[in-house]
Amino acid sequence: MAPAPRSPAWLGSLADDAPDVVAVWLVMDGDFTGLIAARREMRRRVAQGSAAAILAQQEAVAGALEAVLRAMPEPALRAPGGEEEWNVAQAFAHTTAARRFLPAWAALAAAGEWPAEQPPVVTPSIPGPPEASVEDLLLLLEKSRRSQERSAQRIAGHETERCPLDHPLVGHLRCGDWLLFAGVHDLMHLEQLHRTLAAFGAAPASAAPPD
Repeated sequence: MAPAPRSPAWLGSLADDAPDVVAVWLVMDGDFTGLIAARREMRRRVAQGSAAAILAQQEAVAGALEAVLRAMPEPALRAPGGEEEWNVAQAFAHTTAARRFLPAWAALAAAGEWPAEQPPVVTPSIPGPPEASVEDLLLLLEKSRRSQERSAQRIAGHETERCPLDHPLVGHLRCGDWLLFAGVHDLMHLEQLHRTLAAFGAAPASAAPPD
């Protein structure tokens, strides 16, 4: 019998506000061990015309990231971030970069602007600045939200088209899949952030509902 899917308490309303993101993250088992199942789940959930709905879910995930960051004591930003040798600030900044660039690169393909020479290359192990403050990280998160909005508008109508972007761990996905996968990647790091929050004895973060 297969084990029951994890349902950590921090998921909270995300299961309602970002159901597709949460579903893919759960079948992925929180990391890349369930990648085949996650790819199958994305193909089932991403359809033509779904970019706007996926973006709304990404906004809910962004709200959860903001909430946990605001609840984080400043010393916790220098604690181990659960990724490589990075601290929490480095891991959070890395998360905001993935939120920006994965959908932006998919948007290039969707718009027929994929460069024939020097195409984008995913380098998943690049940390952010180690001394970033909460204010610095909130600014990066806000930039990612604005960038995703622009990318979703360009991906709309092209969600099921193939994207040439090649991720060293994920491989190739469709344009709309990359918009959804950015949220799945967020949840991987959101789980780490909640572990850090608990280790510092801080109150659990509760995201405000999206506008």
